[in-house]
Amino acid sequence: MPEPKLSPESLESLQSIDSPTIANAIEHFKVRDRVTGYANRDIVCQFPQPRPMVGYAITCTGDTTMPGDTRPPGVADMVDLVIAAPKPCVIVIQAAGHEQARMCYLGDMFTATMSRLGAVGVVTDGNARDRSGIARRSPDFHLFSSGWVVSHGYGAYYNFNTTVTVGGLTIEPGDLLHGDESGVLKVPLDIVDPVLEKAREMLEFERKYFELLDSDDFSIEEVKRMFAPK
Repeated sequence: MPEPKLSPESLESLQSIDSPTIANAIEHFKVRDRVTGYANRDIVCQFPQPRPMVGYAITCTGDTTMPGDTRPPGVADMVDLVIAAPKPCVIVIQAAGHEQARMCYLGDMFTATMSRLGAVGVVTDGNARDRSGIARRSPDFHLFSSGWVVSHGYGAYYNFNTTVTVGGLTIEPGDLLHGDESGVLKVPLDIVDPVLEKAREMLEFERKYFELLDSDDFSIEEVKRMFAPK
């Protein structure tokens, strides 16, 4: 996994800007098609936080519904992965196996442990459990999942540090993830600072626009002027 490339200042700045604005800013640099780079609606922010999730992806696949006595490794390898990862890190788990709707990759003990080890969140197309326990014991932990189930099944994690696809978003180890109540996206590491500058410009534009909407100067002509190409 690549070492972190961002300064603490850049990471802090990313945490101060909402994910949709970061997504809009990335579009200006034409580094990817507008229809790529973000997860679909299956990946839900379960605990909206005051600040977005920002972290480097560590990846694996998992299956908690595999029956029988022969199963891949459990949580111990995940612990080693988080310890070795650049921080802040986000655990990304792609559901594998035949019963994705019943898969459960984390509960309150898992999130509390991973938070203590330096993970700031989990992104998975599987499920979680212990909703109230997670909220109570790990109130700052970011969880993006498909939903909730009551049982953990048998926690099996494997294919560590591999390319995964979660909610239509392809994620590689070390990718920079940004997420809030609107969803999760990837931020290209090589344009983070320009993206931050553009995002600040866009926030200022939005501030002026909403001021216009609330003012007595509002007119269709003024709206068209503000949105005219520059």
